[in-house]
Amino acid sequence: MATPRLTYLEKIGFGSGDMAINVVISSMFLIISYFYTDIFGLKPSHMGILFLVARLVDAVTDPLMGMITDRINTPRGRYRPYFLIFAVPFGISVLLLFTTPDWSYNAKLVWAYSTYLLVTLLFTAVTIPYISLIGVLTDDPKDKLSANGYRLFFAKIAAFLVTIIVPKLAESFGEGRLELGYQVAMGLMGGLATLLLLFCYRTTTERVQHRIDDKPIKQQFALLLKNDQWLLLCGACFTGTMGYVLRSSVAAYYAKYYLGAGPGMLSAFLTVGVGAAILAMVASTWITKRYCKVQLFRWSQVAVGVLSVLMFVLVDPGEVVLAFVLYFLISFVVDLHAPVFWSAIAESVDYGQAKTGRRVSGLAFGGISFFQKAGMGAAGFLVGVLLTYFHYEPNVDQSDFTLTGIALMLSIIPGVFHTLMGGFMFRYRITDAYYASLGDIGAGQRAADPTTDDTLEPGRAS
Repeated sequence: MATPRLTYLEKIGFGSGDMAINVVISSMFLIISYFYTDIFGLKPSHMGILFLVARLVDAVTDPLMGMITDRINTPRGRYRPYFLIFAVPFGISVLLLFTTPDWSYNAKLVWAYSTYLLVTLLFTAVTIPYISLIGVLTDDPKDKLSANGYRLFFAKIAAFLVTIIVPKLAESFGEGRLELGYQVAMGLMGGLATLLLLFCYRTTTERVQHRIDDKPIKQQFALLLKNDQWLLLCGACFTGTMGYVLRSSVAAYYAKYYLGAGPGMLSAFLTVGVGAAILAMVASTWITKRYCKVQLFRWSQVAVGVLSVLMFVLVDPGEVVLAFVLYFLISFVVDLHAPVFWSAIAESVDYGQAKTGRRVSGLAFGGISFFQKAGMGAAGFLVGVLLTYFHYEPNVDQSDFTLTGIALMLSIIPGVFHTLMGGFMFRYRITDAYYASLGDIGAGQRAADPTTDDTLEPGRAS
């Protein structure tokens, strides 16, 4: 039975959830590396190890959270209650993450590890339910794609706030003490994230009720390994996140040292990337209404690889205008795939159900989240390793060798990962027409054995 179409308010509410989450993601992508090395005072190698350790924690907590959401359903819904429970702790953890205590280096290192791991755990507690939520809001693939367009638009607004408002607030509130300024600015962002999660909880409705098979985790993993399309998305998620985090993490270093930017131009450079990504959300929605979304996914990532090579070859140190233009183009093209990817996850779960006769939802979404975080961790570790290898020293003039390394880290190295991401998607085949055919397969399975499939029932969780 088809569900009612999502209202504009519900799409906005759904998007507000991702805006809350992206206050953390954007800070991790865009400023956390720069904050840790140039403001907090961590060595790049210690920072890289921290990012890797956090992802090892995710290897346990992400699948665990996915299984919890599979097993627990409440009168208020399967996923939405976590926004209500964890909204305030989530916001507080953001404040603590950007707090720089006046302690010895080793004590500060312990603080950095503790607060980063706290954010990681709370991030999992809200993110796994959130990325699963789209599968129960509607069963219409076009509606899912539209809702994900709203979601990603609001996510980029969060990135915009982090890149524009946070540096300005940090400079204003810090009065010469940037560590205090970042604490206050990101504390305000944490408070905003709390309000947005509560708004998402209030305005969304879980209409689609799935019957989840209660199977041991070993059997769930076995079923997921049979879902070739989900495995492709895992590979695409890991490589794409690697490329995205590498480029985003080094953008501040590139602007400050390679282009010779002051605080204002540094903020402008980061904002150009975010602004391009916001425009990409709008463009992607328009393009996918007229052309194949899978083809867009494939070729946009290949194009990122080409543009990345051009940026490394054409932009010399201090060549500001061309750097801004090419960084805008890369940031625009790279995010054209984003609404397609997040709607594809829910469709791959339905594909797996149609293929095996069993539905594995929570672990599938948890697995995707793990690969995203694994990509973040691997990229963060690689940033630390590469900065060390290229002899980076914070707040000093860099050597030609270091500047070349920073340029490589912004362009060619992440471009390779995005090209690999596009390569994975050349084997992905769940187009809209293919997805429509899964409904017929599911109907046949229900007729053969109604206990093995999920049921779709309209209902409201309030």
